[in-house]
Amino acid sequence: MRRGLVHLLAWTLATGAASTMTWWGVHTVMAGTAYDPPRALPIAAADTARQTPTAQKQRSKPLPTAPSPEPTRPAPTATLSPTPTATPGATPAPSKTPATVKAYDTDGGRAVFDLGTDYATLVSATPGAGWSMQVWKTETWIRVEFGAGADRVTVFCTWHDGPPRVEVLTY
Repeated sequence: MRRGLVHLLAWTLATGAASTMTWWGVHTVMAGTAYDPPRALPIAAADTARQTPTAQKQRSKPLPTAPSPEPTRPAPTATLSPTPTATPGATPAPSKTPATVKAYDTDGGRAVFDLGTDYATLVSATPGAGWSMQVWKTETWIRVEFGAGADRVTVFCTWHDGPPRVEVLTY
């Protein structure tokens, strides 16, 4: 009887240790994968960036985090000054001029770009309900494609032969 309890205790400890090691290994591998929440810039944050600090202090209620049911209209712009970061051993990048953040609302979702005079960066891309999204980037263009079934909406931002320009294609 005593020998059976020792075997049961040893089996329980070994099973618990194996389960813990398995959980720890899977947790370590899965950390930082697609299961983490998206890190997109909320629409309300772009509205807050355009306001002056005094206007933000006077606000009594927080901004809504969901888009309002208003009809689509041209997106307002805000002027920002990017701060370039240098990596050790890298050649310094040419100084960037002030940029403009512009949002493009489409049937498939919303794409927000930081547009300078000779560059562009994707700030955020958020698909609409029922739509999926893919992003492609190179040194001279960015493509955001929203898809739902056979419907496709593509937002192209190119700056290879001049200042950035954005085209929205629906097909």
